[in-house]
Amino acid sequence: MFVLMRAVTYAAVFIGFVLIFLPAQLLAWSGITRPQTIGIPQVTGTAIVLLGGSIALWCVFTFALIGKGTPAPFDPPRRLVTRGPYRVVRNPMYIGAALALGGATVFFESIVLLGFTVLFLLVTHMFVVVYEERVLRRMFGEEYEGYVRQVGRWWPKGT
Repeated sequence: MFVLMRAVTYAAVFIGFVLIFLPAQLLAWSGITRPQTIGIPQVTGTAIVLLGGSIALWCVFTFALIGKGTPAPFDPPRRLVTRGPYRVVRNPMYIGAALALGGATVFFESIVLLGFTVLFLLVTHMFVVVYEERVLRRMFGEEYEGYVRQVGRWWPKGT
């Protein structure tokens, strides 16, 4: 139960800062406010945000319940997580977060948020390649290597 509380706490901090606070600051800085009417971009954006947020939360709970850890680099899972959304791609949490940012981009029709989303994807990719994959190889060895051979980093591998 304690690991679940830690995972939810860390996720709330990450989501609150990267997916809510920073985009809100960028929108305020650029003078963009909530749309006066709800149209197709707002409905589509909301659906994408909900999809991305659901994927990210599924990942948080999978880390806690299966991996016995959290998404935070300083409190990682104790077991390699290869189930749930991690059966499809190795980094679904980042994909979910990027979808949520992309949905906000569509909702607000904001080029500034589009730039932030692209920056998020670039930074995330570098973090995964330079740090995260190296740490996972060290922690889980051949089990992780087998997982890498079977599951794509960002896109599902063909069977």
